[in-house]
Amino acid sequence: MSIDPTVVSHLLAVIWFVGCWFGYTRYASWKARDTACLSSVLHLYREDWMRRLLLRDNRIADASVIGNLERNASFFASSTLIILAGIFTVLGASDRALSLLADLPLVQPVSREMAEFKLLCLALVFVYAFFTFSWCMRQYNFSAVLIGSAPMVGERDVSEQERKAFAVRAARVISMAANQFNLGLRAYYFGMATLAWFINPWFFMLVTVGVVVVLYRREFHSDVLDVMVFTPTQAGELPKEKNE
Repeated sequence: MSIDPTVVSHLLAVIWFVGCWFGYTRYASWKARDTACLSSVLHLYREDWMRRLLLRDNRIADASVIGNLERNASFFASSTLIILAGIFTVLGASDRALSLLADLPLVQPVSREMAEFKLLCLALVFVYAFFTFSWCMRQYNFSAVLIGSAPMVGERDVSEQERKAFAVRAARVISMAANQFNLGLRAYYFGMATLAWFINPWFFMLVTVGVVVVLYRREFHSDVLDVMVFTPTQAGELPKEKNE
């Protein structure tokens, strides 16, 4: 029994895509343990934020920041539902979509069943994104509750050790929410790569590698990371203003 080479190429593309996505996720999590990256550096900033929160009685600004972060996750969750609605709309009119794709250059012709399979895979990517963004929203809700329960300045029945433990715990919860947001954004990146699958499975594999390279550079070698880990050589020294 012979196997269709086209089916084999699509199967290899799916395996390559899943391996790159989850392989990079595991690699980034492992490398962040002992290497400066956006997630690890931002966690240190969140710990500083929580320690400073305990030094002031007015926490309105802190609650506002949490609210803004939650709204960002809510925006992406809502956008994901719209994208899913569009995907299922195209799935119901796959014949027309195939005819439109056939007119594009370099597009490999496929059967209707294969096109529907690709659309279902794309839908699964954004279903995953929706669940991560919705879980991110809930975790930011938990963070708001933690901020509301933060010890006030001058409370005598709260020890210094308890205050430090609270700062670490609250920063950890916020970082967990941010990690879910990052996973959701990563799903968007790989969802964009999945669009290349409708052109050609080999091009799909190439674009997937490109997405991994972009994610790695932004997480571990971006300019914003260099700025965030930068420490002035002399404390208190201000940059000199240029003469007009």
